[in-house]
Order: sequence, then C-alpha cells, then structure tokens
Amino acid sequence: MKDLKVVFMGTPEFGVPILEALVEKCNVIGVVTQPDKEVGRKRVLTPSPVKVCALKHNIPVFQPVKIRTDYQEIIDLNPDIIITAAYGQIVGMKLLNSPKYRSINVHGSLLPKYRGGSPIQESVKNGDKETGITIMYMEKGMDSGDILAQRSIPILDTDTSGTMFEKLSILGRDLLIEMLPDFISGKITPIKQDETKVSFAYNITKEEEALDLNDEAINLFNKVRAYNPAPIANLTLDDEVLKIYETRVSSIKHQKEIGTIINVSKDYFTIACGNGTALDILTLKPSGKNVMSAKDYINGGLKKHLK
Repeated sequence: MKDLKVVFMGTPEFGVPILEALVEKCNVIGVVTQPDKEVGRKRVLTPSPVKVCALKHNIPVFQPVKIRTDYQEIIDLNPDIIITAAYGQIVGMKLLNSPKYRSINVHGSLLPKYRGGSPIQESVKNGDKETGITIMYMEKGMDSGDILAQRSIPILDTDTSGTMFEKLSILGRDLLIEMLPDFISGKITPIKQDETKVSFAYNITKEEEALDLNDEAINLFNKVRAYNPAPIANLTLDDEVLKIYETRVSSIKHQKEIGTIINVSKDYFTIACGNGTALDILTLKPSGKNVMSAKDYINGGLKKHLK
C-alpha cells in the first residue's frame, strides 16, 4: 500500500489519527483542510489540527474557501484515492470521481442513521447505547454512498461527545487501515443504504444549546453530555445564563414548579424538570467566570437564586 497515492481531506482532531495512519501505510501526496480560523477573544488565526499534522509530515496543504469551485489543484495531483473524515465542506462530484478508486469517507455513525455534520452529538443526545463508524463511497447526496465497511462501539453513560470523538477516531483509523487492502484489490462488495431507515444529524444551532427544563431529566442529562466539550449546553436561572458541563439524573421526584431549585447539597444542587423528574448540577460555568464545581457555585453565586 506504500505506493497508493492518497489525498486526505479533514479538519478537526477526529481526522488526525486517521491521517497519521495513512502517512505510515500509504503515500499521502496532499491534505485538504478548512482555511485557518480566528480563535478566542484575541481572534488569533489558528490552523486546523489536520493542517498541523500535515505540516509536521511535510505534506502539501490545500485550504480552498469553496472547494466546489476551487479544486483543480487537487485533481492535478492525480491521486489514486481521496479519503475524507470530517472535512466540513460539500465536495463536487467532478473531484470525487477523479481518482482511480474514487473517494471514500470515514463517517461517525452507523449509516443510514445520522447522515450529516453532527452524528456523534446526535447519538449521545438521543441516549443511544451504541454508535460506530461507516466507511462509504462519497456521492452527491449527503452521506448517501454505498457502504464499504462498518463497525460498532458502545456508548456508556459516562461518555460525552468528546470521549466518543476520541474513541470513534481510533475506531475509524483501525477500520480504514484494515479494509483498504481489500478495497483496493476489489474484494469488497458495496452495500446500498436502506433509504427507509435514513435519519439526519444537522449542525447544531445556537437555539438548540439551551436546556428546556420542561423536558425530562434523562433527556437533559443526555443533551449536556452531547454538547460537551462543544458547544456546551446552557440554562437560565432567573436572569443568569449558566453553561452546564456535567449533570446527573436525580433520584428526587417532585411536584414543584419547573425550573426551581429543590435541593442543595454539599457538592451539587438540584433543579425541577418536567414530568416530576429532577436534574443534579455538578459542573458549570457562570457568565464571565471560569468553569467551576457546583460546590464552589453553591458557596458563591447560587444564593441569589434560592427562594
């Protein structure tokens, strides 16, 4: 496989282990990633994790603003295959079909479930007990290509999207490297996706970050895990917005007004949620302050919310 000419397309940390493995096993002749972005309050122009990895290995990097129109330079590399993993732009079919072995994608769900840009967050938010990696051909429709390989992995109650990103990145790396020789030699029979089982995981909107306390505690617990480490769920107590990093479903059943604090313990406080359920708040970030334990918040800012 060392003579297999690969162009890799990816942007976040999810793609780094995959790129590292391809560098070891194949001939990576180019990397395509999103343009550098301004990060933080000081708006520091920052390269993507995939770009940092590529430069470490002295691989040429391409960062088109719109790859649907700016792709000829990639075609001119004459790759044998394009492999993508969380790239972040829609790629046109002229580029995808240009390599000898076409283009394949490493996707963080068990397709046809959760096509789209946030499959890992969606699986955690929905309380799924498992998810996985699908490697498939790239087609015009979003994540609609024929399946080449799949492997599942459990989602634990202790998992967040952050831990699942790490686990799935390694799973995707291992599955890709395992299936590539058979794929190149034509030993894999593609399987069409069952269109009757398709669901979508669209990019998370700002409005979705807010926790609706009318919902049941288990759903809020899952949403907090799903949005950790980003974009982080939030709730509003009176007029204060709190970013919520860690919670637990309370054993308390109540008939209190939803959104009120119904219990304060040494290390957590409990908020009334829908259908008589309640949520323990364990780690949070008040506006303008650092992330803190609920214990520290109880000793400081919580008092103004107690009635």
